[in-house]
Amino acid sequence: SSCRSPAHTDSGTGERHEEQPAKLNSAYAHGGPQLTVRTVEAMTGIHMDHYLEVDFSSFMKTVDVLGGVPICTDKPLKDDHSGLDLPAGTSRLNGGQALQYVRARHLDAAADLGRMQRQQRFLASVISRATHSGVLMNPVKFDRVARTILGSMRADPGFGIDEMMALGQAMKGFTPASSEFAQVPIANANRIVPGLGSTVQWDAEKAGKLFRSLREDRPLSPEAKKREAKKAEKDGKAPAGGPESSTTTVEVAPNSIRVQVENGTDRQGLALRTDQALRATGFATTGGARNAASDDVAHTTIAYDPRWDRSARSLAKALPGAKLREEKGRGPVMGVVLGADHDKVRKVTGGAPAGSPGSGTDGGAVTGDRVACK
Repeated sequence: SSCRSPAHTDSGTGERHEEQPAKLNSAYAHGGPQLTVRTVEAMTGIHMDHYLEVDFSSFMKTVDVLGGVPICTDKPLKDDHSGLDLPAGTSRLNGGQALQYVRARHLDAAADLGRMQRQQRFLASVISRATHSGVLMNPVKFDRVARTILGSMRADPGFGIDEMMALGQAMKGFTPASSEFAQVPIANANRIVPGLGSTVQWDAEKAGKLFRSLREDRPLSPEAKKREAKKAEKDGKAPAGGPESSTTTVEVAPNSIRVQVENGTDRQGLALRTDQALRATGFATTGGARNAASDDVAHTTIAYDPRWDRSARSLAKALPGAKLREEKGRGPVMGVVLGADHDKVRKVTGGAPAGSPGSGTDGGAVTGDRVACK
């Protein structure tokens, strides 16, 4: 993500830097945990009470001390780069396998965003495992887990075993349904910044709403909001009813789906208007709308590589009536050719139970029980 790096002294060279444009992931390399925390606080307006750093070794140890973590998938997942090889269905992952799962980035068009979504799905399963196994309810068992975690992680000086145990006590009534996962809303998944290259640009307005909700401790997901509304209604603090959302939920976060739009009709400016409408609902369009080879196309089509079929189905929901056309070797960019039947772009958001937790242009929050294995 693109950001403004606060003024700091480089931890490696000792060189002093004023505030400047940077990538968020460079904060750690230039200023360690301190600069990372300051940068995140500046971007979100949220104070960070504590810092925990998880490396590969501590990650695997944590998974193993929990007895493994179940992960479910509706199709086989194989990534030669990470070594991940999971069959369809539910698998209990040990530490090494879990690391492969959360680090795989060559499974679909989502790349880094897809990897982040799998990490969120994994955390939801960790919460489910911890609550269902009774770890949080058993002081002796939790003490062992807490000491293993802290013994292999880097924590700030103010966070030790006493603070970890207190956190465990506070979470005794915690369930997967109590947790929420969200992705920062994105305006441009491929913003080119001079000197930095390709960066991810947050949607300032929508991201601001997300962080404001976090600062005010308000629910993010539709499920949590409904629960709060029902409770408020029961307590006589809010009226019943309210408009239903017209947004359609899709499998894959729109902001991780690349789209090239072409006009296959004689309607002037149709491709540009559709490109803008798709971008407005979150899709990462190329911005290079153009005319197709023919202006006499009857039906809207979406050309896609079968490796990114979930992304194609998600895009199709935003283009009612569009027909999917498989095109092997096409790569991650979806090709839309608008036909005479094209009418409008439907607003969509990610975060469906079978798809991607914590995605979508509005934050797409979802509770943990909807993404963890049942």
